[in-house]
Amino acid sequence: MRISIIVAASENNVIGINNMLPWRIPTDLKYFKSTTLGKPIVMGRKTFESLGKALPGRPNIVITRQTGYQPEGAYVVGSVEEGIEKARTFGGEELFITGGSQIFEQAWSLVERIYLTRVYAVVRGDAFFPQVDGGEFELVSDERHEEDEKNQYAFSFQVWERI
Repeated sequence: MRISIIVAASENNVIGINNMLPWRIPTDLKYFKSTTLGKPIVMGRKTFESLGKALPGRPNIVITRQTGYQPEGAYVVGSVEEGIEKARTFGGEELFITGGSQIFEQAWSLVERIYLTRVYAVVRGDAFFPQVDGGEFELVSDERHEEDEKNQYAFSFQVWERI
């Protein structure tokens, strides 16, 4: 099962502020949904809580150190490795690590593909995505979209593969 990350990050690698997205880009949210639907998603507790509820149509696996934490509609594990093992029990070809910063860092060495929505803006934030290194990953697709009345900033859907 391929271990992938899916994330939106600004030019200065911000992914969030106050446990929220720092932009309004509905096209990216649709991309996230269509890419992850039917596949397990693994995330930290704060990321899960920022969603407000489990995302339908895919197993939601939440990593936390909080004992007794059991949100409705989600599986709870204690580490990235346990999250990956739980995701594998659902079968399929791919699982997605969806955040946040600490979870991305902990999973980094295991990740084979990154679905990066690069938001062409420099924004303030308190959560960051690691820098994608061209020596570690190769850009295999890059689909640019301009800002419009619905999408606050220009952005690209990029796919990076581990070399």
